[in-house]
Amino acid sequence: MNFNGTNYEIQGINPIDLCKKYDSPLYVYDAAIIERQYKKLTAAYKDAPRLRINYAMKALSNLSVLSFLHNLGSCVDTVSIEEVKLALKVGFTPHQIGYTPSGVRWSEIEEAVKIGVHIHLDSIPLMKKFGEKYAGSVPVGLRMNPHVKAGGNFKISTAHDRSKFGISIHQLDDVVKTMQQTEIKIDGLHQHTGSEIKDASTFLEVAEIIFAAAKNFPDLEHIDLGGGFKTPYKPEDKEVDIMKLGREITARFNSFCKEYGRDLTLVLEPGKFLVAQCGYLLARANVVKHNPSLSFVGMDTGLNHLIRPMMYDSYHEIINVSKTPVTEKHTYNIVGYICETDNFAEDRLLATVKEGDILAICNAGAYSFSMSSNYNARLRPPEVLIYDGKDYLIKERESLEDLMRGQKLLKFG
Repeated sequence: MNFNGTNYEIQGINPIDLCKKYDSPLYVYDAAIIERQYKKLTAAYKDAPRLRINYAMKALSNLSVLSFLHNLGSCVDTVSIEEVKLALKVGFTPHQIGYTPSGVRWSEIEEAVKIGVHIHLDSIPLMKKFGEKYAGSVPVGLRMNPHVKAGGNFKISTAHDRSKFGISIHQLDDVVKTMQQTEIKIDGLHQHTGSEIKDASTFLEVAEIIFAAAKNFPDLEHIDLGGGFKTPYKPEDKEVDIMKLGREITARFNSFCKEYGRDLTLVLEPGKFLVAQCGYLLARANVVKHNPSLSFVGMDTGLNHLIRPMMYDSYHEIINVSKTPVTEKHTYNIVGYICETDNFAEDRLLATVKEGDILAICNAGAYSFSMSSNYNARLRPPEVLIYDGKDYLIKERESLEDLMRGQKLLKFG
């Protein structure tokens, strides 16, 4: 979000005007930022002989956002059969959809096979079951756990020795034996270390583990190194040096392909990297309350719309877009309207807030709306996409009828 000397803007559109048009709270996404991040990633890995970007749609699954990424050339990573069906609805072909579930029903795996998407299995028992039915007829990938702990928070670290995800790299011998016994064709290896990883050496360490394991599988077509690239949230944060990382990973991948004997496809699965910075949650100050020890700004939103600060202790920059950057500042706790302690920020210095001011919670594109709920019977906000200087409503505000849909009212007495 830029300040043009008069007001804040997103592609020339004043966020206050958006709230006048659509009311608040309101999710707003800047398509130009998504495109910038996508092109930055593809440029970083331009020397890979075959590159595939699988957008991790769990980060933000609005159909119009998916359509925009599809138009940029992205494929998609899904983790549920419902996500698979949404991707198909948008226009992704089965070939463009990766499916990496964890702990799902066997019937969901069977449905994914019928649809024709590419599947990654994440357990030896599942390998055996898959082999009993599909040996020799359906190639499949494996998700491995390299036992490398990394990520911005333990809850988003997915490759350590206590993680539920993937098959332990220490079970590689059992994996190879199961592959041989079941005669299933393993055409890809997958891993995902976690989220918010800023150290390039971590990605390289994990890559080496996967490359070493890959030599045990003669029929590979791709190596999927996941995502998790660090994006800036705090003012002092720095984005992972994606150009440097891309050069180093690509060089090592190309070297591995020579060792392996043929060119494979390098797959990446970015989610937050592509959409985190594009999103803003615009909310109105309902009340400004001054206690003896601190001041509170109570918003017309809460953890039901953005749970990351409470769930992960995540930092989100907050801007009072109703004021200018040079306005006198005050320190506040920014809180929600949910009957829980739902703090968005503590002791945050903001341009002095008055009742009715619009605050923008930044970096709210990833794992924000997609993790929202109807807690306290609150309704989810609408979503707006800013594309080419125009605003488009891409999801309507929920209604009470939406909240009650599917419920059956039993009356007693």
